[in-house]
Amino acid sequence: MAKWGQGDPRWIVEEREDGNNVNNWHWTERDATVWSKGKLRELLVGIAMENEAGRCEISELKQVEGEASCSSRKGKLIFFYEWNIKLAWKGTVKESGAKHKGLIEIPSLSEENEVDDTEVNVSKKKGDGDILKDLMKTTGTAKVREALGEYLKALKTEFTTGMILPTKAVATQELTIEKKLTENTLQASPVALGVRIPTVSLHLTELFDTTVEQLYSIFTVKDLVQKFSKSPTVLEAEKGGKFQMFDGNITGEYVELLTNRKIIMKWRCRNWPEEHYATVALNFVPAPGQTELQLDCKGVPVCKEENTKFCWQKQHFEEIKGLLQLTTQNV
Repeated sequence: MAKWGQGDPRWIVEEREDGNNVNNWHWTERDATVWSKGKLRELLVGIAMENEAGRCEISELKQVEGEASCSSRKGKLIFFYEWNIKLAWKGTVKESGAKHKGLIEIPSLSEENEVDDTEVNVSKKKGDGDILKDLMKTTGTAKVREALGEYLKALKTEFTTGMILPTKAVATQELTIEKKLTENTLQASPVALGVRIPTVSLHLTELFDTTVEQLYSIFTVKDLVQKFSKSPTVLEAEKGGKFQMFDGNITGEYVELLTNRKIIMKWRCRNWPEEHYATVALNFVPAPGQTELQLDCKGVPVCKEENTKFCWQKQHFEEIKGLLQLTTQNV
């Protein structure tokens, strides 16, 4: 038996205030599926290419099936991802002005293959316009692979923030360095308090085949939120209460709750600028046999507008409708 203070340092339990995964020895796993779907849409939709013959653009993410996750063991990160992706593209021939549409299919994006070797298939609807198809097969394919590479880079950096925790010794060292830097900065010159973030506002409306009471409860009852989000949830549905959804990708705080009428909350995505929140207002409006949900979201970073729309329309509204349909069938 090793003497006190000796032995494999990976087994030494250090004092950490947060009590998390000492020395990063234990197995931890984080589901990256929801985050990845939003990221892929953000990076792929809107890609444009142009030459003397015409101009093309990826207009829609029609399908993204699969999963992704990141695991931490013995201080190392292990990634798993497997995706089947289908994109819609549209283009215009410069000489004639003729418009054409087609599809891009990526049957298998996975950790087993390099991005440059990932299969990218381009097709076009019947008719002329092969010059646009050729543009998509050359420049378009290269840009798609480049975007997939950006996704993998973000998965391994942006998404994994906080998964590898510093040991007590490293944390103490970092704190000392940070303290010295702070002291030097204060002595040197005043520092700007922050940078203004360009933002936009979103307004979405959606009809649900349910009562106001039931729809309101889906946003305020923990078990129901977990069912439509398909992930563990932290939820304190009261003024000042915190919430955390989609494996921590969505967090915020309730500002106001008017039962069956309105919810106002501070709301943010994990990949937004640090400490930046949007203000979300959900209004529940009764309609004959249905409920209209009116969403106003103010303060969304400009670069995250499409990603935020996707989050609400696909990951909230569509999933809630699926839950309501399943509940109806069971009844």
